[in-house]
Order: sequence, then structure tokens, then C-alpha cells
Amino acid sequence: MKPIPELLAPAGDMEAFCAALAFGADAIYLAETSYGMRSAPKNFTFPQIVQAVTAAHEKGKKVYLVCNILPTNEEAERLPQWLAQANETGADGLIIADLGVLKMAEKYAPSLPRHISTQMGVTNFAAATALYEMGASRVVLARELSLEQIRALRQKVPAELELEVFCHGAMCVSFSGRCLLSAYLTGRDANRGACAQPCRWGYRVGQITPLNLKEDAPPAHPFSLEEGEDGSFLLNSYDLRTIEYLDQLRDAGVASLKIEGRAKSVSYTASVTAAYRAALDALRDAPDGEYQCPQWALEETEQVSHRPYGTGFLFGEPAQNTEYGGYIRGSNILAVVEKWENGRAECVMKNRLGEGTAVEVLVPGAPPFPLTVTGLTDSEGQPRQEIILPMEHFFIDAPRPLPPGSILRQLRQLRWM
Repeated sequence: MKPIPELLAPAGDMEAFCAALAFGADAIYLAETSYGMRSAPKNFTFPQIVQAVTAAHEKGKKVYLVCNILPTNEEAERLPQWLAQANETGADGLIIADLGVLKMAEKYAPSLPRHISTQMGVTNFAAATALYEMGASRVVLARELSLEQIRALRQKVPAELELEVFCHGAMCVSFSGRCLLSAYLTGRDANRGACAQPCRWGYRVGQITPLNLKEDAPPAHPFSLEEGEDGSFLLNSYDLRTIEYLDQLRDAGVASLKIEGRAKSVSYTASVTAAYRAALDALRDAPDGEYQCPQWALEETEQVSHRPYGTGFLFGEPAQNTEYGGYIRGSNILAVVEKWENGRAECVMKNRLGEGTAVEVLVPGAPPFPLTVTGLTDSEGQPRQEIILPMEHFFIDAPRPLPPGSILRQLRQLRWM
């Protein structure tokens, strides 16, 4: 039986890191405040990275440190010192998108295994093998590859080279990165983690009629471009979801499944990690050819804020969604559990909630379940009808244990009714 792929979850801050760890990630990727391709999250200081690495290693999990921008000359001059600090964190890998950084890391961060970012756009076995010969232990493949292409690549690269693919999350029109559109239109450089996401905007082009883009020979997938009331979302991508096809990714030789989302909320990290953990556990226990994604895990991916889902290029279908550029969300996070003791849960508030509120609780390692908020008190034990202050601590009755990090949320539609 082929090994179950690693589940690699994102963390934009320490709260998200703790959620990824609690909800079943095998490894977590994060960035220091410099040289990472996401500037919106808080990210981590070097002391926080050491703290995160220690916490992960205590549970037998891994941490990968991101260094995936395309550095300028000035940034490259500062990299040796940064890499030397990274080398001392005890992290389990360094994610790199630049050949110069790859070479520098060999000298200044020799204890960190080197992973090649999807930003480098590896689409074939020759490039993957060359990078392995330059010291890479893992390649995050370009998102443009189909499942068959991944399988073929796996057969032609050294067995020791690990292959990682994105399994879930946002995609962009420039699938493997290096997009200049945001910088051109807004001055916010996507290659510095400051993308304004202009590919999600609706565009209007004067008087336009429905148009089919065709070549002399009919394309494999005819692409219709139309303008509705909100314009045309001609650059907009589906979000990626592969949870129903994890057996095929495993059989293609994928070693690590990566969830996109270092700029996403703690509820996103918890929900998606929980869903893919349950799915991978089902894959581990299923006889060959009989994997089925647990229904609750599939539904869990609908609870987070997302755009309509697709499977990217895995099966050769179009990855663009020109009809809609907004988000879909099945639930709103209300609170995160800090600790549970003697039938009472201490929580920290994310959105207002009150006595009698019907909520759903997501706990590590199990499907979510309903709970009605009762016994609501503030941190001093005084009864309250409502909690309205962000980050306020409060207590509620909780007959069953709620592990730290459990999520209290309100569904748009209560599924247990």
C-alpha cells in the first residue's frame, strides 16, 4: 500500500498555527516577517518560529519556513544574515522560489532541507531533476499540471525527490505565480505578497455581445466570455478542492498535499485542515479502490469563505469562473475555546453571541455537533445575556469536553434541524 501523503496546512499567525496543529496537520508552513509571499498576515518573528517549531516537534509534526519572494538586489544582499537566523530555528524545510536563494541557502542555512516553491513553475521531470541535483529535497509542482502529467513526472525523477501539490484553496489566473497585474493596476506587487486581486474584479468593455473564443480548430474546452449586470469576471479562477480525489493524488506519487491560505482566518485553517485530516484518515483505512470522502468532511469545506470550487487542471478542465467573483460562506465564527473543565468552557469571542444562541462546534478529530449556548457568564463569573466585545473571554456550559482550539460558529442554515 502506498504511503498516505503529508497534510501541509498554512499559518499566518500563532493562532492559525495552533489551529493547524490541533486539527490534524502533519506539517505547517509559515513565514517570518521578511521574504514571504503574504504581507497581509501578521507572520512570525524568529523567536515565535522557534516556539512554533518546538510545539510542532513535541507532537511529532513539522514546520516549513517560507522564503519565496523573488528578491531584489538589495534584498539579496541582506539574505545571508536572514538565512543564518533561519538555520537556527530548527525548522524542517525552507521553501524557495529563486535559484540564487537556493544556492545561498546551501551555504548559509545548511541544516534546512530545501523545497522548491510553485513560484518556480516546475512542469516537467527535467526541471525537477535539475533542481534535485542542485540540492532540493522537494518540489512544489506548478498548478497547471494534470493528474496524468504528475504521474508521468513522478516516474522520471529520482525516488528520493518528494513531490508536493496544492490540494485546496485560492487559485489565480497566473497559476504558478509571478503575476504583474496587481502591480500594474494598483502599485501593489503580488510578488511581494501585496496582491490587490484584480483578477477577481468585474470588467466592462463598452458595448459587448456574447462571444465565443475559438480557433480554426475547435478547442478542447470552448470558452464563453459574456458580460452580465456586474461585468465580466474574465480573469477569475475557481477555488481548488481535491478532497474527493485524494486516492488518485496518492497513487500518482504525491508526497505532500498543501492547503493554500496563510492570509486566511483561523476558522478557515481549522475547518479545512479538519476536513482533509478526516479524508486522509478515511483513505488510510479504505481498501484499495474504495476510498470515499466522508460526507461531513466534504460539507466542512463549504463552511469556510470560498469561491465556487473546481479541480484546477487535475482533470484537464477549465479553471476559470467568468460568471462570479465573490465569496460563498456557510458559517460565521463566533468564538474559539481556550480550555474546558468540569462541564464549562472558557472561550474568546470573535463575533457577538448571546444566551440561547444555537451554534455548531467543530472539535479536532470528530464531525461537528450542535450546541445551544447556556450558562453564559463573563470572565468574572457574572451572568450575561450577550457578549459583544471582540476578544472578550467568557464561559458557557459544555456537557462534553471541548479541546482547546475548538470552534463555535453559527451556520447560515442549521443542518441538524
